[in-house]
Amino acid sequence: MSNTRVEKITQLLTEAFHPGKLKISDDSHKHIGHAGASAGGGHFRVTICSEKFKGLSAVKKHQLIYQALESMMTDEIHALSISASAEEQT
Repeated sequence: MSNTRVEKITQLLTEAFHPGKLKISDDSHKHIGHAGASAGGGHFRVTICSEKFKGLSAVKKHQLIYQALESMMTDEIHALSISASAEEQT
């Protein structure tokens, strides 16, 4: 099920930001038994690099990512860790 979630997150973020770099990790296995995720929402880590983030604050980048994933935030994503930049970090 979570593989499908990763695919959906990938699709939504790719459509919204056309990233040069996108990495999504499913960390749900680290939170088994976590009361807040008992309804089935997963824990994900996103690393994304997109020119659309150029000149934006970290808060604004996160807001845009949450907007892009809005359809998943109520029941498919319980926690989301974000690393977003305008340029690839080496």
